[in-house]
Amino acid sequence: MRIMRAAYASAFDADNPLTALTVGDRPEPTHPQDDWVTVQVRASSLNHHDLWSLRGVGLTADQLPMILGCDAVGTDPDGNEVVIYPVVPTPGDPRGVSILSEHFQGTFAERVAVPRMNLLPLPTGLAAADAACLPTAWLTAWRMLTTRGRIDEGESVLVQGAGGGVATAAVALAVALGKRVYATSRDAAKRERITELGATALEPGARLPERVDVVIETVGAATFEHSMKSAAPMARIVVSGATSGHEPKVNLRRVFAMQLEILGTSMGTPAELTELLAFCAEHEVRPVIDSVVPFSRIEEAFARLASGEVFGKIVIDHTA
Repeated sequence: MRIMRAAYASAFDADNPLTALTVGDRPEPTHPQDDWVTVQVRASSLNHHDLWSLRGVGLTADQLPMILGCDAVGTDPDGNEVVIYPVVPTPGDPRGVSILSEHFQGTFAERVAVPRMNLLPLPTGLAAADAACLPTAWLTAWRMLTTRGRIDEGESVLVQGAGGGVATAAVALAVALGKRVYATSRDAAKRERITELGATALEPGARLPERVDVVIETVGAATFEHSMKSAAPMARIVVSGATSGHEPKVNLRRVFAMQLEILGTSMGTPAELTELLAFCAEHEVRPVIDSVVPFSRIEEAFARLASGEVFGKIVIDHTA
């Protein structure tokens, strides 16, 4: 049996997820169907989803060991440079789909198997490390702003909790789309970084100079009241996460009086990822990268993500 190096969940630990991470040898990828191919991974990136997996969220013990990682750029069997779209049809899942590292082995390995239709060309001029940041966090932010948030109908955006992957992507993309962008963070250093991206940085709960047309909400209970108060009439509050709690109080009188839309979303479509790749290449938008870590030190990358000190994406270099 051929083997490869991989980073995988070997157990679950809700309190200290890093102890559930193992880096070692795993079998080569297998193809559950004929239309699957194996991609040689060049670069990948971390998401909070990887830490939740180590805590046991979304996985069961009988699925272990599970190679982690949703995002990757690599080389297909024909030698083409490709970006992997991480959503895979999964009939056994209630959603009908899953993302890599849920039912199918993920990208933190030398090689990964995916359906051929999940391979998108890497645009000319977009580096592998940059493109590896896009398929999960940046795709989610793109869909939140465009498809769900209909940002083309508005001029102003509030992004709650900038610093994390999705929120920071939303700031960068909204600025590139020419919108007035406000973003909150508890951390003064992160607020300084937000300002450098072209947004107005504010402390959580601060009064905005105006009510906004779109709110990007990934924080949840801690910020949702502020999101409601900051929304203009007919605004869209788009939700893709709830890191501070998933059951906020919602003032329904404000919802109907202001005719607000509260919209849920997750990930995006292959067409939206193609749009995002093209937008970033054409407008020279590059992901905010916190750090690039060689695969041999992937445990350090997980520790940094768990520390909460990250600004932007952590990229894993599989060629180093």
